[in-house]
Amino acid sequence: MTVAITTPMPLPGAPHASWEMGEYTLTRIPAFRDNYLWLLGVTGSLNVVVVDPGEAEAVEAVLEQTGTTLAAILLTHHHADHCGGVARLIQHFQGIPVFGPGAESITGVTQPLSGGEALSVPGVRAPVQVLAVPGHTAAHLAYFLPGEIGRPGLLFCGDTLFGLGCGRLFEGTAAQMNASLARLAALPDDTLVFCAHEYTLLNLPFAEAVDPDNAALLHRGESIRRLRACGEATVPFRLVEERATNPFLRCSEPAIAAAVADVAEEGDPVAVFAALREWRNRW
Repeated sequence: MTVAITTPMPLPGAPHASWEMGEYTLTRIPAFRDNYLWLLGVTGSLNVVVVDPGEAEAVEAVLEQTGTTLAAILLTHHHADHCGGVARLIQHFQGIPVFGPGAESITGVTQPLSGGEALSVPGVRAPVQVLAVPGHTAAHLAYFLPGEIGRPGLLFCGDTLFGLGCGRLFEGTAAQMNASLARLAALPDDTLVFCAHEYTLLNLPFAEAVDPDNAALLHRGESIRRLRACGEATVPFRLVEERATNPFLRCSEPAIAAAVADVAEEGDPVAVFAALREWRNRW
């Protein structure tokens, strides 16, 4: 299946971009320096869902411009750039459900989650699968809409998986994050990944240093540099491409283990992951 994801149609006069994918309309809203807030709604419906609204004003501006209304909020974790807009949004859209990790302190959550749930979310037709992906924070969640005919699966993963990278370990362990990334990597090939930051170009030099002989990474790197030079986003991206080029998803492979062989024993993917993450922290 071919899905155009790098050239969405911008709405006139707006800094965000919207495009149709199957029965859904997706909207990418830039916020802060490099955050992306995501709106999701059934095409033609006036109800939409927002994922990780760290800033309310940007969301409200898009809702006003598109004539849509907020039906629900999905939160991946408690960091302010992901949930800082919740208080204002629920004051404006009173009574809407706010889904988020129950084990993290987030003001406004009405539907606490722990992972493993299949949600019925206002504004979304398909059940939303909740995945527990601890590591960046202790109870980080991801949300997955399985694919259907004419539409790939949609993964909203917050700060767990980035283009060519992963989140820092602020609260979780290397073993937790490695397992969380493996959980995401096991999703179908055509899954589109909607992470919360435009970090792909920033992560590229590190990935190239770890895996300099990876032809798929070389090809992708050229595309990433072209996109960013033109001011285009690199998110969303396809999971099958990420598995082939992101060193943090390939800690069981000899080429990645060899890059940290001086500090991590080959055959221990958790040790390889921990060494990679520490190396990336110092980069």
